[in-house]
Amino acid sequence: MPFRRTFFFILIFSLLLVFSEARPFCQEFKTSSAGADATNEIWVLRIDGVINPLSARYLEAHFKIAHQNQPPRAILLELNTPGGLESSMRKMTQTILNSRVPVIVYVTPPGGRAASAGMFITIAAHLAAMAPGTNIGAAHPVSLGGEKEKETRGAVTEKVVNDAAALARSIALQRRRNAKWIESAVRKSVSITAEEADELNVIDLTAKNRGSLLQSIDGSKVSLAAGVIKIRTKNAKVIEKSMNFAERILHAITDPNIAYLLMTLGFIGIIAELYSPGMIFPGVTGAISLLISFAALGSLPFNWVGAALLAIGIALLIFELQTEGFGFLGVAAMVAFILGSLILYRPLHPVSPSMPRVALNPWLIAGISVFMASFSVLVLRAILRSRHLPLATGSQTLVGQIAVVSIPLAPEGRVRLGTEEWSAVIEPEDQLASQTIPEGERVEVTAVEGVTLKVKYRRTMP
Repeated sequence: MPFRRTFFFILIFSLLLVFSEARPFCQEFKTSSAGADATNEIWVLRIDGVINPLSARYLEAHFKIAHQNQPPRAILLELNTPGGLESSMRKMTQTILNSRVPVIVYVTPPGGRAASAGMFITIAAHLAAMAPGTNIGAAHPVSLGGEKEKETRGAVTEKVVNDAAALARSIALQRRRNAKWIESAVRKSVSITAEEADELNVIDLTAKNRGSLLQSIDGSKVSLAAGVIKIRTKNAKVIEKSMNFAERILHAITDPNIAYLLMTLGFIGIIAELYSPGMIFPGVTGAISLLISFAALGSLPFNWVGAALLAIGIALLIFELQTEGFGFLGVAAMVAFILGSLILYRPLHPVSPSMPRVALNPWLIAGISVFMASFSVLVLRAILRSRHLPLATGSQTLVGQIAVVSIPLAPEGRVRLGTEEWSAVIEPEDQLASQTIPEGERVEVTAVEGVTLKVKYRRTMP
């Protein structure tokens, strides 16, 4: 049964992924047959989280549909991101810059941001807007290490910064935005509020909500490849083009805390399978969790040294299980695990300014550390202890069980144990050995000799 449940889980998850891949084509067919009504629509896309290949595919798929037959009046991308992969960011900016449909990027909700890769995407829009309480900016490449180590990486860092700055400046000039500030956002890691971005000509306007935004931009002129057109948002039908269920799940795992949690659960599942072979479910679940977490870590600034420290911490906990108590190995394991958690998202090498600055929630680190220690000490130690117990097999399992006399014992007779009849004899050491135990009385099995049970009289009911 565990194997069947695991197989069923994998099958369902795979079908969801296939459906998420096929969905754009289904939407394309639906849009193609929509007729003239499609020209009165404004499509709303939503990206909330790390920019990754899924984000780029989601954007490209809907833009491809929008470019066929009757396109919508405009595409509104609501954005809230700490940044993400440079390759995905470049694909998304290229998609927006080459769009034959007006594109509005709206940084929302209040408290949201367009950081790192999000800044590039925002300034690439035909119209860029932000909600009050949001901010925009880019992170300068950072890395661990001392001064000498930083000097040796200076050339690499300069190349990364220059490349990103050139891209940002090129986009800003094409959209007639403040190229000087946008370049400084890459080189100096500056960040500004929505109101400041509006004043500095980094964006076009601020808007409290989607409704006020669409009202404000009605009649705005934008330049497309086909020429200058006016965006008509009045009386337009707003259509949500959100990610489907499978896409939302895959996008959610790129959250640094979720990726860390999946990796930890993966380690636990594999350890449980190694110490209790044949359970299948922990091992398969652990392997899937690890693979998904590694896929998520590929979209985040990731430090392999941190992952190695996590693995060392878990290995030390396993060695600690072989000893009594919780001593030096246990303390060293917890130190390695906590240090690995703290530097997991602090890369050793400079990263692109499009990558987000992320950190784990300290409470999550504390909770997972306590859970790992408890799981190892209590659960796995119990499994190891049970392995050292002698196995009760065959006739040994009968000792201690209660039987009912079917033929009086004087001192020999027969008893019924479960559904079976056994020959029985009263234990010689029993004080009632010289007496007869009548039919229907209960006796306890004390030993097994061949096909005969040794029993003793039970005066009280069990």
